[in-house]
Amino acid sequence: MVQKTPSVNRIFGMTPKELKGRLQQALLYALVIVVAVYALFPFYWAFATSFKTENEMFQTASYLPRNPTLQNYQYVFRGGSFLLALRNSALVSSAASLFALVAGSFAAYALGRLRFRGRVVLLYVVLSMTMFPAISILSGLYTIVRQLGFFGTGLSLLVTYPVFTLPFTVWVLTSFFKGLPAEIEQAATVDGCTPFQTFRLILLPLTAPALVTTGLLAFVQSWNEYLFALNFTATNPSAQTVPVAIALFSGEFSEQEPIAEIMAAAMVVTIPLVALVLFFQNRIVEGLTAGAVKG
Repeated sequence: MVQKTPSVNRIFGMTPKELKGRLQQALLYALVIVVAVYALFPFYWAFATSFKTENEMFQTASYLPRNPTLQNYQYVFRGGSFLLALRNSALVSSAASLFALVAGSFAAYALGRLRFRGRVVLLYVVLSMTMFPAISILSGLYTIVRQLGFFGTGLSLLVTYPVFTLPFTVWVLTSFFKGLPAEIEQAATVDGCTPFQTFRLILLPLTAPALVTTGLLAFVQSWNEYLFALNFTATNPSAQTVPVAIALFSGEFSEQEPIAEIMAAAMVVTIPLVALVLFFQNRIVEGLTAGAVKG
């Protein structure tokens, strides 16, 4: 006697379970597309606007420039002041990121690997420093910068930028140092390494992905910072950074709103950041996922 297998109702050639899985996958893809469009559309609009003429931009809204022009980019680089601001931003952001990595790695090693009284309290004090809005400490930093004689120079930014880059760097790197196996230090001690040699030759290379990730994030923070740069370089245009230079753009003609020129400058400013992310993308992924799997 042949036993019949129970029949399964199929919809569009799939079982209900398979259909449910396909619908969930399609919903996930649709959600990703919506989020991607929502996040990327402002950048696309800025890119399209940077190629529009003044008349076209104010006459009607269009997703594509009807008569693309490079006039806005020519205006941005005219006179060399914007190039000077780019150089200032590159120097200040690189120096601030380097200082945050050097000082932050030492502090993170102490907080993550050493055991001393008050370590946890100190760690949370470092975290609390990132919770203060920049405007609340502006007056105090202004007084310090004036007393040091750095007002109106790039040194004023090098002194103040670690206020927000260093606590973030210390907090992130501490978790990476804490996750390294203790056997590594023990083996290095047996081989005759001093604590500093262990830190410099063994532990730092192991945290290279974390250093690249935090260093890049610190660089982006410094590159986009506006409040400190505006207040501490107000009297010296030659020391101003890119965000300040863009904010102070004036139109080529009287009573002109230089929106297209600002969009062109924003595209030029974004290119170095995109290039950095693409160049270090493998390290960034390693840094973000380090510690996610133990073993």
